[in-house]
Amino acid sequence: MEASITFIALFATAFGIFYLHVSTRNKERLALIEKGADASLFNTGKESRKFSFSWTKFTLKTGMFFMGIAIGIIAGAIIQSAQIIPDPVAYLSMIFFFGGLSLVLFYVFDRKNN
Repeated sequence: MEASITFIALFATAFGIFYLHVSTRNKERLALIEKGADASLFNTGKESRKFSFSWTKFTLKTGMFFMGIAIGIIAGAIIQSAQIIPDPVAYLSMIFFFGGLSLVLFYVFDRKNN
């Protein structure tokens, strides 16, 4: 019972913060428009950046991520069999570490190519 109340409170707080942010931003923009100011100052270059989806980048990122997870599972098994770290902690920590490392490496490779 206590855990459900905690989760409800957490989601209500997150929703409240998001709602407050959106409503305040809307009020600021309406006030600028009423005063005759240009509301385009809120646009921080979103139009200049065009979103382009590339299947090759997506497959490379996904492949590197799954390879990182596989290496993490292997590293977790090695660490667990050497009894350096307890069983579930070894697997989870290595999976997250190598999965994140593979995404960072993808970012580095992508920045070099662009």
